[in-house]
Amino acid sequence: MHKKFILGLIILLFVSINLLIPASKAQSGKVRPSDKKKDQQEEIIDKKGEAIKIETSLTNIEVTVTDKKSGGIYQGLKPGNFAIYEDGVKQEVSNFSAIEAPITLVLLLEYSRQISVIRNEIINPAGQFVTSFVQPKDQIAIVAYDAHPAVLNDFTDSQGQLAASINLLSRNTPALNDSNLYDALNFVLKGGKVDKVDYAGIEEVPGRVAVLLISSGFDTFSKLTYDKTLKLVENAGVPIYTIGIGNLFFKLYESRMSDEQRLGFYQAANQLGSFSRLSGGRFFPVTFEGEIPTTLRSISALLRSQYSIGYAPNNTRKEGKKRKVEIHVDVDGDGKRDDAKLVIQYRKVYTEPKS
Repeated sequence: MHKKFILGLIILLFVSINLLIPASKAQSGKVRPSDKKKDQQEEIIDKKGEAIKIETSLTNIEVTVTDKKSGGIYQGLKPGNFAIYEDGVKQEVSNFSAIEAPITLVLLLEYSRQISVIRNEIINPAGQFVTSFVQPKDQIAIVAYDAHPAVLNDFTDSQGQLAASINLLSRNTPALNDSNLYDALNFVLKGGKVDKVDYAGIEEVPGRVAVLLISSGFDTFSKLTYDKTLKLVENAGVPIYTIGIGNLFFKLYESRMSDEQRLGFYQAANQLGSFSRLSGGRFFPVTFEGEIPTTLRSISALLRSQYSIGYAPNNTRKEGKKRKVEIHVDVDGDGKRDDAKLVIQYRKVYTEPKS
């Protein structure tokens, strides 16, 4: 069966399953090979003077550096400004660049009745974001979910197609109360079947990928558990940028809530924060509708201001075990770490290849 890739930054916006529409045919644009983890061949000369090819494993980590107080993004940094460690052992940087390649993004929306009262305050800024953010050769897909995910459009760089998908949400009203967040994340990252069409997950897509999730963080009755979702997010290698909208409801209905309901909102926000932290993305909780456009502009700037740091790990083990990554930054080159005044955003854990 024809497989289609859902590419890009995944923005989770909640969409009613009643709005499921036939998925458009995936575009066949070429995307550059993945820089995250790959094998390279190098040549060495043996004692007889003959060239021997050996394989080296190259790991790439995408990093964004911002000022903790001002939120300003540090641009123009050099390899010497960074120190990278894997499982406590310093690594030698072999590749370094400010990333300028096209981005693959998935916008994933919650579209349940829970967000009915504020859906336009969420959907309209999201529509403005994707249409203004997309550049030629970028690829953006829009997925909405309630009880099930719905693919509104497969990956595209067409502003018109993206605007049409967002307009569909604006013209309709969510029909179901359910919001199966964990299953929606599983679909976007690992793939699955919607309307009898098989989709490959974004973790299989080469090049720069990300998820932009707009969600309350509540899950109704997903087949996937929270613990398994955490492992899925951690191992996928796809940064998830999350806008948590739970505080919008909390502000409106707090006076009517029980202690148990209040605790539910805190837990939902913590879940979203964990998804972003483990994946190397970033979590943005919003309390007022006016914060959403500003937050989306911040995410856009972060996505366009990343560094790629590549290294061949000193540890050549290939047993499928986890490795911990630490990155430290010296922005002024004085030999002292400036981590305390920075937000250094990157994927802190990855799983090594397995022979």
